[in-house]
Amino acid sequence: MDRFRTFLSRCTAFFTTRKLDRDLDEEFGAHIDFAIEENLERGMTQQQARTAALKEFGGMTQTKESCRRQRSLPWLEVFLQDIRYALRQLGRSPGFALTAIITLALGIGANTAIFTLVEGILLRSLPVADPARLYRIGDKVDCCYFGGFQNDDGDFDLFSYDLYQRFKQSAPEFEQLAAVQAGIGGFSVRYGSSAAKPMSSEYVSGNYFSTLGVGAYLGRPLIESDDKPGAAPVLVLSYQTWQAEFAADPYLVGSTVYVQGQPFTVAGIAPPGFFGDRVITRPPDFWMPLSTDPVMEGANSSLVQDDEDWLYAVGRVRSGVNLNALQTKLSIVLRQWLMTRPAYTGHGGEALVPRQHVVLSPGGGGIQKLQQQTGRGLRLLMILSSVVLLIACANIANLLLARGTTRRAEVAVRMALGAARRRLVRQILTESVLLSLIGGVAGLGVAYMMSHMILALAFPRSPHLPVQASPSLPVLGFAFLVSLVTGVVFGTAPAWLSSHAEPAEALRGVNRSTRDSSSLPQRSLVVFQIALSVILLAGAFLMTKSLARLEHQNFGFDTANRYTLEFDAGGSGYTLDRLPALYEQIEDRMSQLPGMANVSLVRYLPLGGNMWGSNVMLEGHPAPGPNDKSFAVWDRASTHFLDSIGVPIVRGRNFTAQDTATSTPVVIVNQAFVQEFFPNEDPIGKRFGTGAPEDSGAFQIVGVFADFKMTNPRVEERPLFFRALSQRYTGYKDPAADASEQASMFVRFVIVDFRRPQTNVETMLRRTMAGIDPGLTIDRFASYDADVAGNFNQERLIARLTSLFGILALILASVGLYGVMSYFVARRTSEIGVRMALGATRSSVIDLVLRRALSQIVLGLCLGIPAALFAGHLMASLLYGVSGYDPFAFIGAILVLAFFAAIAGFIPARRAASIDPMRALRTE
Repeated sequence: MDRFRTFLSRCTAFFTTRKLDRDLDEEFGAHIDFAIEENLERGMTQQQARTAALKEFGGMTQTKESCRRQRSLPWLEVFLQDIRYALRQLGRSPGFALTAIITLALGIGANTAIFTLVEGILLRSLPVADPARLYRIGDKVDCCYFGGFQNDDGDFDLFSYDLYQRFKQSAPEFEQLAAVQAGIGGFSVRYGSSAAKPMSSEYVSGNYFSTLGVGAYLGRPLIESDDKPGAAPVLVLSYQTWQAEFAADPYLVGSTVYVQGQPFTVAGIAPPGFFGDRVITRPPDFWMPLSTDPVMEGANSSLVQDDEDWLYAVGRVRSGVNLNALQTKLSIVLRQWLMTRPAYTGHGGEALVPRQHVVLSPGGGGIQKLQQQTGRGLRLLMILSSVVLLIACANIANLLLARGTTRRAEVAVRMALGAARRRLVRQILTESVLLSLIGGVAGLGVAYMMSHMILALAFPRSPHLPVQASPSLPVLGFAFLVSLVTGVVFGTAPAWLSSHAEPAEALRGVNRSTRDSSSLPQRSLVVFQIALSVILLAGAFLMTKSLARLEHQNFGFDTANRYTLEFDAGGSGYTLDRLPALYEQIEDRMSQLPGMANVSLVRYLPLGGNMWGSNVMLEGHPAPGPNDKSFAVWDRASTHFLDSIGVPIVRGRNFTAQDTATSTPVVIVNQAFVQEFFPNEDPIGKRFGTGAPEDSGAFQIVGVFADFKMTNPRVEERPLFFRALSQRYTGYKDPAADASEQASMFVRFVIVDFRRPQTNVETMLRRTMAGIDPGLTIDRFASYDADVAGNFNQERLIARLTSLFGILALILASVGLYGVMSYFVARRTSEIGVRMALGATRSSVIDLVLRRALSQIVLGLCLGIPAALFAGHLMASLLYGVSGYDPFAFIGAILVLAFFAAIAGFIPARRAASIDPMRALRTE
């Protein structure tokens, strides 16, 4: 046993000694390294610095013994010395450092900017109490109004007030269940003697703020008693609106503001950063209790419509509740309620009730409207920015490989003097990581500017967008992690290759060595860059072509020299009986302006983002069943509306002055309407209605106009009809239908059509409107071109960023190829000199270099084209009118990349052909 213990102790001592020797070798190398650096800073040559360092330490053996006794370099000091050494190396090569930092700042900054938006839109939780326990009843639609079954698969997402109450009573599994208006409303708000201002609003149940666990910054939030019939009208302002529109007046709480002329008391101010329970491009400026809907809408109130689905429900689930069981229970409650409603069970609808169900979805991240709109684009941009970063990493790795070759003599001498290999690897990696971290700090500035630019381009009409572009802790952590990983990625190969330099090379001269271990990795990195650049360039061509198809498609109407003015007659105190005179004044006064061709008024603009819709009931036909196609969108417009947007009548007639309040209510329909409802008939003279079956003869068709894009520029034209602004149908028996009819008489837009381009149009139109009524609320002025272009903000942004990433990739790949070929020429200067001395021509030398460059280009294209085809397949859902395999995009990407790569290869080739053979041989 004693012998065994002696054996173990000797083995331990042996391995401990070996480890100590390795550590001492490393520490000795550190002493030598820094002694050489200090001597170089004193002005010594490289050889003098090495000799002085060895003399200072008096030989390797004595130094090791001294280190063994004193252990003078603890790990922290070694680490700090590595940092100092890396900073010295970067300081000695400012051009290299600046180039690398700029390259990394662009790559890391682009990724951080996109992640800032991903975190702000897709990942951030609502600023509410315990968001993980918030669930929404529904998972798809959050806007706006429905009557009847909502989805072909039976999924219910919006509910009437009566159905919401049924859920609330039947599901004690919710601590609280709140109801929220699905759409965002808009009203004119006036405070004191100031002019009325247009603001967005949202109806919510009285328990809304308590359900979310949100208090008030000033005053109090809405409470249950505010949502009782007959309660005094109150509202809660958002913090952002309070600051922007009311100058953060603390005395506003408790004061009276007038919403659409109705007095409301400001109960409180919501906390900073709270925009509601969903992330949307235009969050509400204030919240009102559901009970105030009848105050604002009168008989047209949705609150009393048991079959109008206009609310979604968000609740806080109790701990320990089985979500699947709760979802099943709520679906049963839904079906039981539907069976009591004739609107759902009539005309064969009873057979569809068993399919109807609800889905519980997490609500703590905000209802997914903005996420659904932007999610695919953000994910695409995140992938593309990552590709740019990879190309940047490859470029930096190439720079480090070339730099490592020039430092091979220094590394070989250090290894000959005893520096440990892992010490060298760690020093070179420290240098690359430090370089990357500096680039990451610079990238934060790039990310900050870029994220603000992206938000401004994507949401130009959203001053209070609930997305923060300022760096948060997750964003800073992401930037640090990306910087760290980037430094390791582009520094590993150069560190490994540099550490394998042979000490003998220092004696025979590195420049005489014919073996170059970094050449293959450099060429491989260029191939990798070219392959990735093909993907980005092809994606840029695809997105640019898709955007061009979207923007320059035939919308079916004209926008040139046309302008729109949005006004709010109801918010300015106009009543139904005063509207005809106001509309007549607007048309008469506007028509007298110089160069005016047409003036019209309309409730909703084509491609303006809003529209009404209803079921069509044809006279003499049975009421449509649940599976029958009977839906059409409609609008109300004045006589010259079609003329003002350049849409022709193809059959029948347009509205005329003879269509008065006492004549037969008439409509004009589009060609898609005729194809849908009268496929083999002449529609002129036919009648239909939109209310109860007894109203199926309400409107007479007098004309058919050419199809144009009314609601969505990405889909085919749907059935559409226009009602005459001069006529109101008075035959409705249902008070709610009659109230909707009255509300439709309040149009919102004036469209003016000039014969030629005009200047100062806004001033001229606003002055004209002020001359008609100085108190008339003007919400917005815009050119119609800008209105239509606003439909493509996100597509335009994605196309621009994709193109930017593609150009950046092209530049980086070209620079990378240029650098590798320049390095190739420099390494083979003597060989080229010998060739030319033996009779090689300039063209043969150029051919030698270009063949090497061309091989890398072709190999990169062979790898990149299949990857780009796969990427095009993944992008297909984001494209319009363009195939993911569009040959134009791929041929364009290949030609552009090949052209710039050829230039990058030709410049070093031309330099190689200019080498003086005698000078090259003399230098060698």
